[in-house]
Amino acid sequence: MEEHFFQCPYCWEDISVLLDPSVLNQYLVEDCEVCCNPIEINAAFQDMTLVHFEAKDLGQ
Repeated sequence: MEEHFFQCPYCWEDISVLLDPSVLNQYLVEDCEVCCNPIEINAAFQDMTLVHFEAKDLGQ
């Protein structure tokens, strides 16, 4: 598992998520560790390297 840090799209606090580099395309909905709002996360790996990461609120 790989820990990736990013800003919450609601409260702008720095938080993290664990991603599995063996899964090429990942879609997750995780609650913010600080404000508890749901965040839609899209991530993509190529050759075990994170090549795309997007975190957005579910209202967008």
